[in-house]
Amino acid sequence: MKDKSFRIIHYIAFVGLLYASYLLILLSLPYIHFQPNIEFLQTKQLIYHISVWRWSFYIHVFTSPIVILSGILQFIPAVIRKFPRFHRISGYIYVIVTICITGPAAFIMSLYANGSYPAQFSFTLLSILWVVLTFFAVHYARKGRFDQHTKWALRSFALTLSAVTLRVYAYLFDVLNIDLGPKETYIILSYISWIPNLIIAEIAIRSGYTKRLLRSATS
Repeated sequence: MKDKSFRIIHYIAFVGLLYASYLLILLSLPYIHFQPNIEFLQTKQLIYHISVWRWSFYIHVFTSPIVILSGILQFIPAVIRKFPRFHRISGYIYVIVTICITGPAAFIMSLYANGSYPAQFSFTLLSILWVVLTFFAVHYARKGRFDQHTKWALRSFALTLSAVTLRVYAYLFDVLNIDLGPKETYIILSYISWIPNLIIAEIAIRSGYTKRLLRSATS
């Protein structure tokens, strides 16, 4: 019964993440024309001319959906069990894009984040932790320590989802009319977009989620 409930909750979460990924892709579409005055870029007019930031932004926007979708595939027991090669390939895509492409782009963007130093510190720390946790995930996978691999992969993916939770909280702030001023709001969002995710991942790990995931993937 517990395993059945686990699978139901797991697949509900999977559908929710797929929908969130779809919305993230929709949010990325306005930027495909590389126009400087649309959406989020309206707040970055003073630094848009800085080429390293500009290209980091576009790289991050267009590769984030790849990271999220490949990350989701790492936590589907049926994929791990029936298609282990596909699991490994999608895992390597996740790792390579995160560590070599999106992570470094996010780091450069964080140095210019809205909200001044407090928000910049938060996003810088986030980008560094994202790369480090992902490295540990692949490190333990290569050593065959899949229990540790799964734990670190979950922590890494929790930070990946900060792209989703940032927008969820921003939407809630708008719906609930929480008006703290744009700078103060962005500073708060910069922290709550990823710290609660990491806490939830740790609670899930200590509650035995990763053990059940491995058991379900191998049974």
